[in-house]
Amino acid sequence: MTVDRTFVIAGAGLAGAKAAETLRAEGFTGRILLIGTEDERPYERPPLSKGLLLGTADRADAFVHDPAWYGENDVELRTGTTVGAIDPEKRRVRLSDGDELTYDRLLLSTGASPRPLAVPGVGLGNVLTLRTLADSDRISAAVRAGTRLVIVGSGWIGLEVAAAARGRGAEVTVVTPDALPLRNVLGDRMAQVFLRLHRDQGVDFRFGTQVRELRGDVDVSQVVLTDGTVVPADAVLVAIGVTPNTGLADQARLPVDNGVLVDRRLRTADPDIFAAGDVANIDHPLLGARIRVEHWATALNTGPVAARAMLGQDVEWDHLPYFFTDQYDLGMEYAGWVPPGAAAEVVVRGDEQGGEFIAFWTVDGRIAAGMNVNVWDVTDQIQDLVRAGLRGVRVDPARLADPDVPLSEVGT
Repeated sequence: MTVDRTFVIAGAGLAGAKAAETLRAEGFTGRILLIGTEDERPYERPPLSKGLLLGTADRADAFVHDPAWYGENDVELRTGTTVGAIDPEKRRVRLSDGDELTYDRLLLSTGASPRPLAVPGVGLGNVLTLRTLADSDRISAAVRAGTRLVIVGSGWIGLEVAAAARGRGAEVTVVTPDALPLRNVLGDRMAQVFLRLHRDQGVDFRFGTQVRELRGDVDVSQVVLTDGTVVPADAVLVAIGVTPNTGLADQARLPVDNGVLVDRRLRTADPDIFAAGDVANIDHPLLGARIRVEHWATALNTGPVAARAMLGQDVEWDHLPYFFTDQYDLGMEYAGWVPPGAAAEVVVRGDEQGGEFIAFWTVDGRIAAGMNVNVWDVTDQIQDLVRAGLRGVRVDPARLADPDVPLSEVGT
């Protein structure tokens, strides 16, 4: 390994920061440039919709490293800067400040951006999204006791903000074209769990409708729905998903399809360019499919894998998809992957109505995914069952549902 090699990381989020950390931990002594669009140093995103809005976490806790770490580890962190263009043939990048750099390896960890709401009035004040620390600060300033908050979208971000807003004493209305929150992710039965949870806390759901128009003078004051209903609003959160930031890959003519296409080593079609985090669409070696996962654990773990691959190590991304949420008194972890369109059966172990249970999704008798709700220290066992299912191991639904049968013995 030579000291004069230069590795450039485009995107200073969690994936990029963990890649830089891993490069140094693995003994790389060359130049590392970590380029971030935001003015903040790298931070983790889960606190933005959880602890920071709830007031249970300090802002400093969100950062991946303390400020001195970058200098101490000779990582050149350039905040408030973007990589504007890539020249793969010359292995050069042009930055927004006009600087041009030659790289030996390039990592794209550019993340994703909130999908915009394309309706009249979206430019009014207090129409918000949540992706950055600055976004979280704006939501904190806008949402307090008595605030009428309308959330457009019933996914994880929308529901986590709904829980935090109710904790602050705000009135919350969730607008969604679907029939249940999180239905596309969890299916009807488990979606009902979250519907009951939020309704018990006073959240108003408007199902089967969308936003037609936002009204107001300077700030938003009304949300007009496609069914003609007018909902009063002091603030609106648009939480209708994100799109991967593939502009650099497009410009460099790298294959893109719902993210930057990478192999199991997180390498693109160009052997010197890799991708990690939300932007990477990975050829998963265990699942036998391409997946792009937008959750914290993917950013946390793909960054180190990409770094090792950039160093030429024989590594691959074989982690199972994993995510978690905290809403009111409900804590949940989910691990696994149900193939799109698969006929999955849900098997529940524990008290579904009482809020302490494990739900399993089985496909052809094999466990594809599991979700533990207010039941802890079982994630590793759930992942073992999912991996066994991928190897073809079938389970008896009765044993799976029986709390007296240890999870370690379900597949035997």
